[in-house]
Amino acid sequence: MIELDNVGYSYGRGGALLSDITLRLAPGSFHFLTGPSGAGKTTLLKLCYLELHPTVGRVHLYGVDGTRMTRDDVARTRQSIGVVHQDCRFLDHLSVAENIALPLTVSSRPVPGQDLHDLLHWVGLRNQAGQLPPELSGGERQRAALARAVMTDPQIIIADEPTGNIDWEMSLKLLGLLVELNRMGKTVLIATHDLALIRAAKSQVATRVLRIQAGRLTLAGADL
Repeated sequence: MIELDNVGYSYGRGGALLSDITLRLAPGSFHFLTGPSGAGKTTLLKLCYLELHPTVGRVHLYGVDGTRMTRDDVARTRQSIGVVHQDCRFLDHLSVAENIALPLTVSSRPVPGQDLHDLLHWVGLRNQAGQLPPELSGGERQRAALARAVMTDPQIIIADEPTGNIDWEMSLKLLGLLVELNRMGKTVLIATHDLALIRAAKSQVATRVLRIQAGRLTLAGADL
C-alpha cells in the first residue's frame, strides 16, 4: 500500500535527517514508529503520504511511483489515507460536525447524514456535534481529529503523536478506536514516544514497532 525504497530526506545544507529508509506498510498491518524528539518521525510520516517528497529514493503509493504522480494524482490518492495531525488542526468558526465532514465537503462530495451521525457516536462526540473546536477538551479534539481522518473511509490511518496531550485514560480510549479500525482491515501507523501505549497495544493486536535512531529505521526489540 505504501512502500519506501532507500528513501532519504535532507533539510537544506544541514545534512541528512533520514537515510536509507526502506519500509512496507502491508494491508491490515499495525505499526508504531518511535524514537527521540527530533529524530524525524513526523518527517517520515509526511513522506508516507507525499506531503514531503524524498531527497533520494522512491515512495510508492498503491504501487504507483510518487515521482510520476501529478499534484491531482497525489490529492486523489490521499483520499484513501486518513491523517491525524499532532496539532489537531480545525476551523474554529465551524462546528465539530462540520469540521469532521470537511474531507467530503472540500471535494464537493455529499455528506451522508447518517454516516456522520454514526461516526460522531463512534468517537463519543454526539453531544458535542454543534460545539466549536475551542470548546472541546484535549481528548475530545483528538477524537474529533480521528473521526475527520476516517470520514472518507480510508484504507490507511496515519497518526502523529495522537495521545501526546491527553491523559492515560483517554489515551487508552483513543487506542481502542485505532485497534478497532485495524480489526476492520485498516492499515495503521502511529508515531509516538509513549512506550506504555505501545505495550498496551501489543496486548490487543499484532504490532510491529519501528524505531528511528541516527537517521536510520530499525525494528525495535521485544523488550518494549
